[in-house]
Amino acid sequence: MQASELIARFEKFAPLKLKWEHDPTGLQIGDPHQDIHKVLVTLDVRPEVVQEAITIGADMIFVHHPVMFRPANNLDYQDPQKAMYAELAAHHILVYAAHTNLDCAEGGMNDWLAAALDLQNVQGLVPGYRAQAVKLTLTVPTNQVETVQEYLTNTVGATLDRYAVNSGEQFSVDLLADQIPTAVAGINDLAADTWDYQVVPLLSGGHQYYMGRVGDLPTPLSAQAFAEQCKQVFGVSGLRLVSADPRQRITRVAVLGGDGGKFYPQALQAGAQAYVTGDVYYHTGHDMLAAGLTVIDPGHHIESICKSQLTKLFDQWRVQAGWPIEIVASQLNTDPFTFI
Repeated sequence: MQASELIARFEKFAPLKLKWEHDPTGLQIGDPHQDIHKVLVTLDVRPEVVQEAITIGADMIFVHHPVMFRPANNLDYQDPQKAMYAELAAHHILVYAAHTNLDCAEGGMNDWLAAALDLQNVQGLVPGYRAQAVKLTLTVPTNQVETVQEYLTNTVGATLDRYAVNSGEQFSVDLLADQIPTAVAGINDLAADTWDYQVVPLLSGGHQYYMGRVGDLPTPLSAQAFAEQCKQVFGVSGLRLVSADPRQRITRVAVLGGDGGKFYPQALQAGAQAYVTGDVYYHTGHDMLAAGLTVIDPGHHIESICKSQLTKLFDQWRVQAGWPIEIVASQLNTDPFTFI
């Protein structure tokens, strides 16, 4: 099968429209029409990960962190990073990065982290992409009414308002703007050039996507005990704790994978007493402390949860679609930090 088939299925789960501005998400290296047989799933693409891919015979690397986050100004192979690009090209290994779109996807990165922490009543934390609500009104010939109505009901799962007009019958249904291309293409297949439609934006409704999650602990814990729990959950030997009082009672927790220090005001606004994120800066730590927010920084590498979760997800799709490929999670730890 071609890499484009896996990419297309993934982008239904985590559409590129969810990515944050200037984020180099998507195809990074290679031809999406390349045939693939084995996919290596990893958090980072490092020289050792490329060697792992070569060793196991992978022809695609599916990664969370973009391998080309900053543009290269030359291809001097004395630089290990640039030599790595040459290795990927020489072995025809395609690289696809799912970064902030995976962070914002429902059922994606931050839902995995929230589930790992056993958070209950989970909600979104930082607003991202918002899907516009629209009203689709279409006029269909009488002899096509039942077919089109059945298609729309099955496709969008919504109740249709139906009424007769001189030229046939009209339907109206509230949709997300993102659903319009699929709906229109399907109706075109059914009714060809015999129908007409109008799309009107709605002021209310729509669907909001979020970066990060916030939820309740099943049992209140002290800040110290919750930090210890985070060590166990994420399998780290050490972490950084920002807390004015390690005995503080924690009932509500926000979590945002990666570098999320700048979003601590949203954690406070959401009523969280504790915030789990990575890469917290020194002066931001002071601000968090002054605000009375307990912050647990177990590192950026906790996002490696994506390796097992994406492998499981891709395997489900592989079985459903009958894809002749193998999905393998990288066995390498790419965390550059060690606690001593």
